[in-house]
Parts: sequence; structure tokens; C-alpha cells
Amino acid sequence: MDTERGPSPGGTTRHGQELARHVREGRLDAARHAVDGMLETEGLDEVLAVLAPLTSTGHDALTLFLETLDGSGVVRRFAGAALLDPVAVEDVAQDSLISIAQSISGYDGRAKVTTWVHSIVRRRVADHLRRQRETVELQESDRPSARMSSLIADRVTVHQLLEQLPELYRIPVVLRDLEQLPYREIAERLDRSEGTVKSQISRGRAMLAGRLEAGGTAAAER
Repeated sequence: MDTERGPSPGGTTRHGQELARHVREGRLDAARHAVDGMLETEGLDEVLAVLAPLTSTGHDALTLFLETLDGSGVVRRFAGAALLDPVAVEDVAQDSLISIAQSISGYDGRAKVTTWVHSIVRRRVADHLRRQRETVELQESDRPSARMSSLIADRVTVHQLLEQLPELYRIPVVLRDLEQLPYREIAERLDRSEGTVKSQISRGRAMLAGRLEAGGTAAAER
């Protein structure tokens, strides 16, 4: 039996069907509740397998996918297994989340979602280690999170998409990438912990990256 094969998207479970229905109907709070129930009864990969194919149908599914994946801590665990420096782990995790959002449409269900995620994290770890070895001046600007931050600051299209983000993620991203505030000051302004702010900025950037990717793909297909 192939334990690496991904679950059937949505399966035949009640929670899976409920989750898919709530997402299609745009009922984000109900969908989050279904995610919680499904995590308890079935597991992370089953939830992600429901959400992955739905990300092409609207932004709510991508939001839920990234919230669930990032909230599980699996991306950071994969990065931490390869890197010792906690700062490097956070950087690679953020870069990985952006890459995942940009390439989610390419997930074909033949492997578990976490197996697919692990392959992306490994590539971002390799990128990080390569940058450490290089002495080229522009190495930091090659990081997905650095490119995303620059795009947010410079492009009108990104500003328009930014307005569509859930407020929970939009405000921290604006304060960080447009107003260039340090994490600590953002945390104080929003009365949130610095770790929460970093996580919300990471998710917000990834959501924007996924929406930009979806917009570019749609434009190319017209």
C-alpha cells in the first residue's frame, strides 16, 4: 500500500463534504469550524486535500489552506529539521509558504499534501544554503519574501489585491511592507504578540502571492 499517496480530495466523509460546501458558498467562519472538526477526526493531510483543489475557485479556500498549513507548524518543522538557526528557519518557512501559495495549482493529488509541501521546503532550504555560500551582493533580494515585500511596496496591482485581504492579515502587511515599521512596533500598535504579527504577515504575503499567481494565470489563459 502506498502510504505517500494523497487522500481523495474531499473524500466521502461528512466533514470533508461540509468543508467543501462551506467554501463554495463563501461561508468562511463555517468553513473554519469544519476544518477544526476535520483536524480532530481525520488529520491535516485530509483537510489540505479538500482545500487544495478548491483554491482555484476563490480566495477563501487559499486563505483557509494557508491558515491551516501554517497553523499546523509543519512547514517550520520541515525547515527546522534541516537548519539550526531559528532565524533561518523562520526565513525559510516564510519563503516556503509564498512558494506553496504560488504553486498550489500544480498540486495533482498523487502524493500527500505534506509530502508535496516537504519537497518545496527542501528547495527553499537549498536556496538558503546556496545564498549563505555566495558572496553576490543581491543574494537577499532573491528570496521570495523579499521579492514579495518589494512588490507590495511598488505595484498598483498588488495594492488593489491587498485591499481584498482579510483585515486580520491586511493591516500587519500594510504596516510592515508599506509603512516599513519594525515587527515590535506593529505588535504594540495592534496589541498582538510579535510572533503572531510575524505569522500574520507571512500568511498575508503568501495570500497575495497566490492571488497574483492566479491573476497572472487567468490573464495568460484569456
